[in-house]
Amino acid sequence: MTKLSVNINKVATIRNARGGNTPNLVQVAIDCEKFGAQGITIHPRPDERHIRYADVYDLKKVVTTEFNIEGFPDTKFINLVLDIKPEQVTLVPDPPGVLTSNAGWDTLKQKDFLKEVIAEFKAQNIRTSIFVDTNIVNIENAIQTGTDRIELYTGPYAEHFSNNNAAAIKDYVEAANLANKLKLGINAGHDLSLENLTYFKQHINGLLEVSIGHALISDALYYGLEETIKKYLFCLK
Repeated sequence: MTKLSVNINKVATIRNARGGNTPNLVQVAIDCEKFGAQGITIHPRPDERHIRYADVYDLKKVVTTEFNIEGFPDTKFINLVLDIKPEQVTLVPDPPGVLTSNAGWDTLKQKDFLKEVIAEFKAQNIRTSIFVDTNIVNIENAIQTGTDRIELYTGPYAEHFSNNNAAAIKDYVEAANLANKLKLGINAGHDLSLENLTYFKQHINGLLEVSIGHALISDALYYGLEETIKKYLFCLK
């Protein structure tokens, strides 16, 4: 079964809007796991507009499933990951100030940089994943970086799903088939939802994990967190 990792950035965004500790980010992470999530994902950014660096240390104490930390590998981020030693680090090419992740790595141009960073993490037995689009060249060169997995950027899939789901999934199927051939693990994330997740899961062979935040937290406003997590897990069966 494909694992569900819940991205709790949006919970931190709500907390930060009023200050204080409501909602309690740590308790939400504990509850997500209690309700069946197999991982917790966070993406601390330099401006700490949602996840704060202090949150990462608080969460490390309580997360008992897979802790996945996403981010751009600048010096501060690298040092944080090496200190925390999560089960997985996902590298994204976000420039400072970007609203949300919206593109994958150019693994040809950035191959040497990624190789150096990934080697540092793997030396500490931290599983690595890099955010990529479905460009075949980027997947072919991903294997050269030494990464354990790729995370397919599913924004374009989600954008076009309602118009033509077969066309929307086509490039992802080809990308996944190549990744499987290269023995790269496959994760996926960005704008996956209750509407499009089942179809994605059914067509992507070897899908190990999905990271979902915005849609899941939004759905929880209507269904409640426990019921929402159950619904997403059902999509992944």
